[in-house]
Amino acid sequence: MITRSVTIEAIDDLYLMWNNHINASALYRRALREEMDVRDVDPDELRDLLDRAHEQGYTLDEIAEDTNRFADLQSLVEDQQRQLSTGDVTDE
Repeated sequence: MITRSVTIEAIDDLYLMWNNHINASALYRRALREEMDVRDVDPDELRDLLDRAHEQGYTLDEIAEDTNRFADLQSLVEDQQRQLSTGDVTDE
């Protein structure tokens, strides 16, 4: 898991202090899932593609550098899989 910093307003901080039982990480993830839904990205499919890319040897930084949307990641994984299945991978 990667930890990111998120800027919150004073009112957000105060509300979370009053309600320390609220899991702010879960709220953040829920908001991201809503954004994914707006863009028709299935989180399970995205997780599967990310896992497959990791299995193919890509790091998260490489994936982020080489892609900027779901379709790009899908192409990256499928192209690599196609190369592996046809034996077109060359050692550098």
